[in-house]
Amino acid sequence: MIPVRAEEIERLGLGRLERGANGDVITGIKADSREVGPGDLFVALNTGIRYVDEARARGAATLEPDDQEAALVALGSLVRSKSRARVVAVVGSAGKTTTKDVLGALCATHVSTIWAEKSLNNEIGLPLTVCRLEPETEVLVTEMGMRGLGQIAGLCAIALPDIAVVTHIGAEHLELLGTVEQVAEANAEAIAALPAGGTAVVPARASALEPYLGRDDVAVRRFDREDVERTNGPTRFALDGQIVELDLPFTQRHHAVNALAALHAYAALGLPLERAADGAGAIQLSPWRGQEVPLPGGGLVINDAYNANPDSMRAALEHLAERAGGRRRVAVLGEMAELGTESDRYHGEIGELAARLRVEVIGVGEPARAYDPVAWAADSEEAVEAARATLRPGDAVLVKASRAVGLEGIATEIANFARAWSPS
Repeated sequence: MIPVRAEEIERLGLGRLERGANGDVITGIKADSREVGPGDLFVALNTGIRYVDEARARGAATLEPDDQEAALVALGSLVRSKSRARVVAVVGSAGKTTTKDVLGALCATHVSTIWAEKSLNNEIGLPLTVCRLEPETEVLVTEMGMRGLGQIAGLCAIALPDIAVVTHIGAEHLELLGTVEQVAEANAEAIAALPAGGTAVVPARASALEPYLGRDDVAVRRFDREDVERTNGPTRFALDGQIVELDLPFTQRHHAVNALAALHAYAALGLPLERAADGAGAIQLSPWRGQEVPLPGGGLVINDAYNANPDSMRAALEHLAERAGGRRRVAVLGEMAELGTESDRYHGEIGELAARLRVEVIGVGEPARAYDPVAWAADSEEAVEAARATLRPGDAVLVKASRAVGLEGIATEIANFARAWSPS
């Protein structure tokens, strides 16, 4: 981290601050007491107050904030004010983490780059990501999530992005936002936060974003899924009058479109498109974003259980059908959360799509009854047993739901019990 003097933090008046073994200089700000040492500042968030003594024993300075959110805003803003890095804000209804992971890997081959870990994209994760800035950092790739209006604007006030990438606009958080148009308005806060000369990277087919693309002091780059060509070899992308080929570590078309959005941001940073492939081998997606595990009998299970909304669920089912080929298709599907009054309709539409794609659904949770499943389970524990009773060797299986359903471990459970299918 860019060094910060303890006196600078004391002047912010954030709460009870105790200096550590390094005294005056802070070279890391962390919220996990197990990761701190001399030079670090441990910020006690939520139940972290229990681990203050442990952090001090490790030689770290400690902060017990009066208001943890305000403290993180202040700390992130302090570190950001000392950096000349160019910042990318990745927002959108789906594909944020994949886009961030791809962009970070592509940039890191050419310039000193930091990008958000996993899905650290909220009022806690974003400031902690900004606090990882080093003196030599040239590019910071952040991910910003939201649950309502004003939240992305607040995160942008800390990160001060130069480039905004809007990956997708679709139905999400409708219990709070009400309409897809308001989803667009919330994500467009990242575009409004850009300085003059900034760049907005947006989908070519997102009409709800159009009212927010009128700034004449911001460049707009549009990415189109039609500019992606998948082959048996590298995936080919068309942008800026060039063809870029990348060997990608995934097969999903929707992830390839996310990679195209990342390439547009990479180009906006002034990095060489002719050398974009140099970083492709370092791309590593965060957990539960479509990882495949082979099953005995020629089957496979796709773990896409990090989160779900109607558009990402549709893309995952279409990918399952494509990957399955002639294999039997089964999907363990949980609820798509926070869809408001239209929840039943959205779930019903996904059930209809599954039927058209010849996918047999194991539903998990009450809203999943609308998928018209062949088997139903009340929770993740029952889902394992339903899968055990339903699956056969050679099946192609998808696991997907909103995070609250807790299906992340189901793919591993399936792989474990499927071992019994192998001949002894």
